[in-house]
Amino acid sequence: MITGSQVRAAKALLKWSGNVLAVKANIAISTIRRIEAEDGVLANANIKTLSAIQKALEEGGVEFIGTPDHQPGVRLR
Repeated sequence: MITGSQVRAAKALLKWSGNVLAVKANIAISTIRRIEAEDGVLANANIKTLSAIQKALEEGGVEFIGTPDHQPGVRLR
């Protein structure tokens, strides 16, 4: 699983707005904002939604590192 902090950092690395990520992940901007508002993993987050966000960011060139519980981060590939 990815964290809200990782989503914010990945967007910053790619210089993407929330709208760009929403289009690329095919989800609502309000969902992106809700996920980004959390520092950790959302307790009630839909796995399919998080997977779509992660996939879009990875296709953009970001690599997720660590785990949500141990040194979560992102870097450019």
